[in-house]
Amino acid sequence: MGFMFLLVSALLGYIYSPQLDSAPPRWVHFAHGLLLFLYQTFDAVDGKQARRTSSSSPLGELFDHGCDALACTFEALAFGSTAMCGRSTFWWWLISAITFYGATWEHYFTNTLILPVVNGPTEGLMLIYLCHFFTAIVGAQWWVQPFGKSLPFLNWFPLIGGVPTFKAVLCLMIAFGVIPTVTCNVSNVYKVVKARNGSMPLALAMLYPFVVLVGGVLMWDYLSPSNIMERYPHLVVIGTGLTFGYLVGRMILAHLCDEPKGLKTGMCMSLVYLPLAIANVLASRLNDGVPLLDERLVLLGYCAFSVTLYLHFATSVIHEITNALGIYCFRITRKEA
Repeated sequence: MGFMFLLVSALLGYIYSPQLDSAPPRWVHFAHGLLLFLYQTFDAVDGKQARRTSSSSPLGELFDHGCDALACTFEALAFGSTAMCGRSTFWWWLISAITFYGATWEHYFTNTLILPVVNGPTEGLMLIYLCHFFTAIVGAQWWVQPFGKSLPFLNWFPLIGGVPTFKAVLCLMIAFGVIPTVTCNVSNVYKVVKARNGSMPLALAMLYPFVVLVGGVLMWDYLSPSNIMERYPHLVVIGTGLTFGYLVGRMILAHLCDEPKGLKTGMCMSLVYLPLAIANVLASRLNDGVPLLDERLVLLGYCAFSVTLYLHFATSVIHEITNALGIYCFRITRKEA
């Protein structure tokens, strides 16, 4: 139910800002903030409800973190419409995806989900919906004016005083949020792997699919003759976000099933579409800038592939776990003896 709130929020962003570069009505910003607050509330109480009803299960963990992984995508689209980020919305998705993937990867090796005192699921989401509420008051134009004008008391910051506010905030979050968090993830995994006499390159190999996913999409955009991230930001973020959700879900499943550490072939299968898309734009270099297939159709195919892959994974796993544990997915029932 909480995840549905984020779908509605992303849909509002698409309706009132199709390319995420125009200001929606102010009530839309307020709706974004309220829907994100409701999502955070539902996400916080689901575990308590499961324990209260004695219905905790591995499926619950997979379902919870799976929805959180997709939340990175749909909230990035909502925030992109609030701050008029345009093509930079992809980078807002990326900073949330990197930290989420790093935390999941760390959990895989340490068996502990380590959250700092100030973390994304609580203070991070609170900061985002406060930004939505703030934008409802001051207007979306606040985010695109120079950083030094939006926050005059921070005008002394070098290099970023004249850049748009949303880009300056993005740079600050990377410097003071993403980089320290990822460093801690790698350090914690290294300590565990070293203590168990394991292989750190084998542990790092599990990051390979995510790196290839992001690198492939950025290469596609760089070579694109039609500037896909600027013209179709929703399609790029949704297609990439669902593939990311599949990678996270596959890693969580491997952890729940205690599979051997290392790269999973199934994770790499999610990347097979990107070489086709890149080949299509490379062909445009030999055809006077005209790709073999219209890039909008290729992007729609990318989203269809990602949706199909994710739904097949989700339904298959839900079916197998519910059968194995004798439970239902959306109903509470007595387990079979």
